[in-house]
Amino acid sequence: MSNYIWIPLLLFHSLTQLTSTQSESTLRLPSDSTPACPALNPDLNYRPVIGIISHPGDGASGRLNNDTNASYIAASYVKFVESAGARVIPFIFNEPSHILQQKFELVNGFLFTGGWCKEGLYFDVVEDIFKKILEKNDAGHHFPLLSICLGFELVSMIVSKDRNILEPFSASDQASKLEFMQNINIEGTVFQRFSPNLLRKLSTDCLAMQNHKYGISPEKFQGNADLHSFFEILTTTADENDKVYVSTVQARKYPVTAPQWHPEKNAFEWASEMIPHSEDAVQVTQNVANYFVSEARKSSNRPPAQTVLDNLIYNYSPTFCGAAGKGYDEVYIFT
Repeated sequence: MSNYIWIPLLLFHSLTQLTSTQSESTLRLPSDSTPACPALNPDLNYRPVIGIISHPGDGASGRLNNDTNASYIAASYVKFVESAGARVIPFIFNEPSHILQQKFELVNGFLFTGGWCKEGLYFDVVEDIFKKILEKNDAGHHFPLLSICLGFELVSMIVSKDRNILEPFSASDQASKLEFMQNINIEGTVFQRFSPNLLRKLSTDCLAMQNHKYGISPEKFQGNADLHSFFEILTTTADENDKVYVSTVQARKYPVTAPQWHPEKNAFEWASEMIPHSEDAVQVTQNVANYFVSEARKSSNRPPAQTVLDNLIYNYSPTFCGAAGKGYDEVYIFT
């Protein structure tokens, strides 16, 4: 028994001496030397704030709140932005326009969420914000937009100047592959920071969560001169009936990215069994979030800190949807 104990102890003592010797030879610093952190890039904003517009309803067909003026933001979008190092200001779509304008001056980027509404005040407000985003960039102020699912559909309608451009597809509650366009250059796009292995898996594994009933075929997208000149198609996807639709686009001139799929769900939504939660799927979420927030850090906007604090989503509390939910685990409800 004594030999059994002594041998590991001797080995441990030898390894400890070796490690100590290596540490001293590689980590020893002069007594008068103080480690210094590299200076931050003064051209980047390390406290970016993202605006997210609320969607009509409560996210649960009135089961959580049936106020006719209610609107909501799924908490997964907020967590998605926060996971990459940004904060969120909610834009309640039916607030007075001057309030929305004041909030717009506080943010460094914008996110359009998924949902169903494509008309009325909501459409008008989204269109107005989209035009402000383009104007901001045209004036030389870097200002990114991530336009997810319904957001993809809305900006397609706005850019094409055709409210009827969308086509029906069977892509509800399903994970899918992404088919990259031939000879596409991903440098400078949302996919630039993806590893070669993860890019390959996007084409072979079902890592992109789809949940929509409408979209645009590549032929119709490229056949519309306004859409084709504004956006470059990065990926396409086949629905349940093997009908192919455009699934990711990136603006040619602006920092505007529009995935028809839901990058936020893989890490932050659990209500549907179809949402992929593998490590690869979560890396997809994180890569998209990191890309978007890295673009927001390029914004030159530096609003007053207290005004930002007064408007952050931290001033609201999320609601756990539980059994009453409809595809979301938590939502922020505004009335």
